[in-house]
Amino acid sequence: MLELGTNGAGAPAGDLIKDVSEATFMAEVVETSKTVPVIVDFWAPWCGPCKTLGPALEAAVTAARGAVKMAKVNVDENQGIAGQLQVQSIPTVYAFWQGQPIDGFQGAVPGSEIEAFVERVVKAAGGDASGGLDDAVEAAEEMLTEGAASDAAQTFAAILGEEPNHAVAYGGLIRATIALEDMIQAEALLDAVPEDIAESPEILAAKAQFDLAKQAENAGPLDELRNAVEADENDHQARFDYAVALNAAENAEEAVNQLLELFRRDREWNDGAAKAQLFTVFEALKANDPVVLNGRRKLSSLIFA
Repeated sequence: MLELGTNGAGAPAGDLIKDVSEATFMAEVVETSKTVPVIVDFWAPWCGPCKTLGPALEAAVTAARGAVKMAKVNVDENQGIAGQLQVQSIPTVYAFWQGQPIDGFQGAVPGSEIEAFVERVVKAAGGDASGGLDDAVEAAEEMLTEGAASDAAQTFAAILGEEPNHAVAYGGLIRATIALEDMIQAEALLDAVPEDIAESPEILAAKAQFDLAKQAENAGPLDELRNAVEADENDHQARFDYAVALNAAENAEEAVNQLLELFRRDREWNDGAAKAQLFTVFEALKANDPVVLNGRRKLSSLIFA
């Protein structure tokens, strides 16, 4: 029997993947399958294999770009449906098309078999499941942006199960783990980065986010630090700490402004700490983020002034 981590935390946002009950099974599975195939994942909260199978199945469904949908049924809460479909052990997965089950399997299976299953189901309905892992990455990034860090982490992990050196997914898994405030696991992931992707932008960005998150653990109260800076504009340590606290409070723009001001006042302070911190903040953000673009432009103006 299957324990799907995302099931325990709630279904990911969007229309592709849904939690389904006995009350909604006819509409979400039987009726929906008359226009698009629906894969039904029978799971239970107590079952370990769900944590492997569930995210991998979700990633494959997401990668199919709408050619198939997924319904997740908690058998503990919906024993009637499980009984009608003769679900005797889990994980059990059925595919529905035109209101009828057309394929399925039991037990945790390798990622390659999951992808083959999804492709087979989509082709049976006359569709194309060639979305690829990039679509799954995009979905995971959206989950992370929306605050569903647990769902994102499991989807990134499923992608890595298919392609262990996928730099974007590896960096995403680190960032999702940081968002879950599991810094020990995030550090372990950083230590285990495959050598051939260690210098990729995605991994460097995740490393920068990790460094900033570690700093944030010791960030002081914003009000006290702001008052210290206002009381003495040349208290460089207070201004630096204020910038760290601002970034911890997700105010990267003002953090960058404070670091730029510190650099303007004394670029050599603490072995160039302001410039180094600016680069860390820039690295952690997306390259096209306005905070990065404006910050880099202002820093260049100060350097070459």
